[in-house]
Amino acid sequence: MKDKIILKSTDLFLNLGFKSVTMDDIANEMGISKKTIYQHFQNKTKLVEATAMHVFNCISHGIDCICELDKNPIEEIYEIKRFVMLNLKDEKSSPQYQLQKYYPKIYASLKKKQFEKMLGCVTRNLERGVTQEFYRDSIDIDFIARFYFNGMISLKDQDIFPRENFSMMMLMNNYIDYHLRGICSAKGLEKLTQLNTNL
Repeated sequence: MKDKIILKSTDLFLNLGFKSVTMDDIANEMGISKKTIYQHFQNKTKLVEATAMHVFNCISHGIDCICELDKNPIEEIYEIKRFVMLNLKDEKSSPQYQLQKYYPKIYASLKKKQFEKMLGCVTRNLERGVTQEFYRDSIDIDFIARFYFNGMISLKDQDIFPRENFSMMMLMNNYIDYHLRGICSAKGLEKLTQLNTNL
């Protein structure tokens, strides 16, 4: 039952937002009493925390699986973007922004986990890209990995990128294109052009 509550809550939170979905909404959607939810989660904050960690773990696992496919590094970045957008429902409700605003402690803990995960993943991608000559060998891998993470986080800041003017898909596509054009070798740019033609 606990897992079912997490799954249903995740779906509702990602589609409608952490703030607007109440414990009553979740109970009604599941056809159970609110009391049943409270048997597993002390309050809404605990439930939000459990769903946030659930989404993080699912996405982390999916990214690991994509990385194990050993695709070329440029394709890998696009594959991960597609997977993340699908799992975050294209960020319709801006989950990260809402977490930051209404549940800052959960957001801070999640951001730390995301940073550790992403730093490792992006660093490996950059190293492989340099080895396979898709990326320039003069790039500073540690700087770019950190810069990439920081940029990704700022895309979700609605004060900088209001959702009514910038869709998440458009932001992600532009950001990845910007990132890759900054680090690609001539061979990498050729691959990127080929990929963009097929997208």
